[in-house]
Amino acid sequence: MVFQRWHKRVFGATFISLLAAGVLLLSGASADPGHPYLALGDSVSFGFITQAGFEYRNADNFVGFPSYVGLALGKTVTNASCPGETTAGFISATGADNGCRPYKANFPLHTSYSGTQLAFATGFLDSHPNTKLVTIQLGANDAFLLQKSCNNDPTCIGAGLPALIGTISTNMDDIFRTLEAAHFNGRLIVVNYYSLDYADATGTATTGLLNGAIKAAADANGAIVADAFTAFQQAAASAGNHTCQAGLLNTTPGNQATCDVHPSQSGAELLAQSVIDAYQSPSGD
Repeated sequence: MVFQRWHKRVFGATFISLLAAGVLLLSGASADPGHPYLALGDSVSFGFITQAGFEYRNADNFVGFPSYVGLALGKTVTNASCPGETTAGFISATGADNGCRPYKANFPLHTSYSGTQLAFATGFLDSHPNTKLVTIQLGANDAFLLQKSCNNDPTCIGAGLPALIGTISTNMDDIFRTLEAAHFNGRLIVVNYYSLDYADATGTATTGLLNGAIKAAADANGAIVADAFTAFQQAAASAGNHTCQAGLLNTTPGNQATCDVHPSQSGAELLAQSVIDAYQSPSGD
């Protein structure tokens, strides 16, 4: 989040005190390096903005939901997410990819590493055994690859969905098992996906299938699902069930009347709240 501040010298010490109090309220608890939080995933976790130009040269220009989670819970965030990451690419350097590898080769991530995101994650957890929170969000780019291969043909996409869901389920199960084996004894939270338009029954149903595969793998491995799908659905209800018109997505470059797939900052805050709710549930740490 970009915090905008204005000031005038006439307020003197009184203004400085009020400003400091405001910063504390906005930022939540102070981050404690003894409480690391590892965020994994794709462009949603990264905070990606389409066609951002020179801003890509500094990852600090992109604020994803993990930043808000870290501030609220007082944890030090290590965000290893990569735009375009798929479940297969997360595991293997030769797995299917939707743009993560070229992005990482040309622009900095929030956290620098040379191998796969899974290899980085296991190394991080091995060296930070006091990590109590890991979030992961993957699967959408697998679906986008199917969509591309089908040239957006609905019949082709429908025919490919069973294999897609099977691949996501298998890969997520593998990822969860590997993370759990890496000296991790904290809270593993998988963030599901929102519908790009809840008024679109077909698209929303497809998102539901994707989320179902994610939840099945999470349930089988003792992970908890942060229900971003329902949170966005409730927020979109005030705008005729349109996620875009509810202000939850970034607008499409060159067309302010439409949106792309990535969350706006209000959307990122809503994702963060879903994670916080899951973390603070009775079974959370």
